[in-house]
Amino acid sequence: MATSGTNVFENSFPIDEIFEEAYERVGMRDITGYHLTSARRSLNIMLQEWANRGLHYWELAETNIDLVEGQAEYTFFRASTDGTSSTTTAPSSVFGVEDVLEMTFRSDRTQTSQSDSSMTKINRSTYSAISNKLNKGTPNQYYVQRFIDKVVVTFYPTPDSTAATKDAHMYYLKRIQDAGAFTNTVDVPYRFVPCMVSGLSYYLAQKYKPEVVQNLKLLYEDEFQRALTEDGSSSSTYITPQNYYPNA
Repeated sequence: MATSGTNVFENSFPIDEIFEEAYERVGMRDITGYHLTSARRSLNIMLQEWANRGLHYWELAETNIDLVEGQAEYTFFRASTDGTSSTTTAPSSVFGVEDVLEMTFRSDRTQTSQSDSSMTKINRSTYSAISNKLNKGTPNQYYVQRFIDKVVVTFYPTPDSTAATKDAHMYYLKRIQDAGAFTNTVDVPYRFVPCMVSGLSYYLAQKYKPEVVQNLKLLYEDEFQRALTEDGSSSSTYITPQNYYPNA
């Protein structure tokens, strides 16, 4: 018996069908245009709630910040309509940064033998306690401020070079994209599709079928935990046997 030969279901699962599936789980089949608008609003709110739950690894990205001598602050806007983000390389335009996870100072980026030096992420109190924030040198600390429409990264010491071979290599977390048009697909990997539908059903039940809210919430949390576990970054496991000396 033949199989489909494809594995791109999530790429052909448009938002309007996600809404239909979610409403069916709530027990609603005769939905109107307003119901679709309501579901899109709930989906966008739920995706923002996911960001508050921790890392979503499919939105991890990296880039190189082109450092400028004497410039400590580098800004990354939510969208191009909010402003022009600081200059970066690969990719060249970075928007929608949610948070900065790790940073290294990279020397000889354009050479075959580059060298990375780790940088420490500090909080507001630590940065505020630095007496002379204009000191120039090789940056080894960075402070991240998260605003509504932008993220600002501040380096210390202030960079002492504009050399193209020296920059800050940044690993950052991107915001999950909005739902958008009903014909779009959602910016979510396949392993989160069951969780997304369950979560949307739970959100919609709060508005239309409160009597099933508790059951749908339990299912949503179960699906979310399963997806989050699968989404983790695994590493090799090493087991070391422990010697046991009963007569010692």
